Amino acid sequence: MSRKRRSRKLPEPQEVIIDAMSHEGRGIAHVKGKTVFVFGALKGERVKIQIQKTNRNFDQAVALEIIEPSAKRIEPRCAAFKICGGCSFQHLGNDDQVEFKQQVLLELMAHADIDVGEVMPPLRGDHWGYRKKARLGVRYVRKKARVLVGFRERNSSFLADMQRCEVLIPRVGDRLEQIARLIETLEAREQIPQIEVAADADNVVLVFRHLQDLCASDRDRLIEFGKAQDLWIQLQPGGPDTVTCLYPEEQSLYFEPLAQGDIRIAFNALDFVQVNSDINQKMVAQALRYLDLKPQDRVLDLFCGLGNFTLPMARLCRQVVAVEADNAMVDRAARAAAAQQIDNSSYQVADLSSLDMQQSWLGQKFDKILFDPPRSGAQEIAGIIKRFDARTIVYVSCQPSSLVRDAAIICSQGYRMTHLGVMDMFPQTAHVEAMAVFQQSGQESK
Repeated sequence: MSRKRRSRKLPEPQEVIIDAMSHEGRGIAHVKGKTVFVFGALKGERVKIQIQKTNRNFDQAVALEIIEPSAKRIEPRCAAFKICGGCSFQHLGNDDQVEFKQQVLLELMAHADIDVGEVMPPLRGDHWGYRKKARLGVRYVRKKARVLVGFRERNSSFLADMQRCEVLIPRVGDRLEQIARLIETLEAREQIPQIEVAADADNVVLVFRHLQDLCASDRDRLIEFGKAQDLWIQLQPGGPDTVTCLYPEEQSLYFEPLAQGDIRIAFNALDFVQVNSDINQKMVAQALRYLDLKPQDRVLDLFCGLGNFTLPMARLCRQVVAVEADNAMVDRAARAAAAQQIDNSSYQVADLSSLDMQQSWLGQKFDKILFDPPRSGAQEIAGIIKRFDARTIVYVSCQPSSLVRDAAIICSQGYRMTHLGVMDMFPQTAHVEAMAVFQQSGQESK
């Protein structure tokens, strides 16, 4: 008979001094020579902690009590902050959050021995109620006969018990409790695992994922809720292709990549779009400024998505060749261009993490290049970037470590970084978005 493994007893709560901050925004302490990462603690604070997870090289803990607080500490706005995994920085003011993110980026670049050139002013916007895109978990708790709607607990698969969310747009964030009570009235309440939230400047869509067909009364309740709350309702019984409009029957979402412009791009509720439209518009405008596009320029837009950068760039130059792996997104980007009489952009479907060197665009020359890769970065295409002979490269990053790696690759091929700056796309979190500008060696920086 096998012996049942005993659970390891965790240490008793103890006081520590926070020596530093990790790049993920956790406090760093040392107990008997071992590193401890402490959620909810700031540098210089004396805190009482509870170790929750132990590893060979480090432990993970939470702050139970702040004995000697930092002068930078503020009171978190959200009642669920201590348990919800959505935010990690509500105990730090927004100015200090942005300064922290910039310092993280600069330290990573310095560690890789990369000269960043000029540090651009951070791009900033509203730091509450900004999030227009999110995936909410849903769970019916039988023992309590209650539905929970929200984000998962920190480092857990359980949903946080929360009544509102301060970073979601208020039309959803203020109504989590109402949405939960709605689902409790449905016969399919145990078969709804998630709700996708998507919004544009005027409308908000809730996409209800359901694991069984909805009866007529459930559909009616959802329609009534949508009408009463001025929300659009969609249903998703299977994969992304199964999404249908419930109320109203015709729905169209759009985003504008520039604050002052005539470009509107249609998107579906499950499409990837930037969650923070204000920062997105500032980001696109900044990229255009540093690309300094001329009427004769040919531009390569890598990881183009729905054309967030493609269409604004096409207004200013001779031609844009846009490349994206997702065929459906490429199709919608092309349709958006056609709808706005933009006829100088072309679109290529290509997996940029596994290059097919037979594709014709890989043998062409371009004056400027824009990167907007996923968190994994653009290592493969960065490795052959010199073949395009572009004078200027703008790299938009959502993962600092990938940016540092790719920047080193780009700089090894005859480029130098001239500008670097952070973009506060996700306030209240430690998530760092950044933009880097590279010039071909020998070219004057802007």
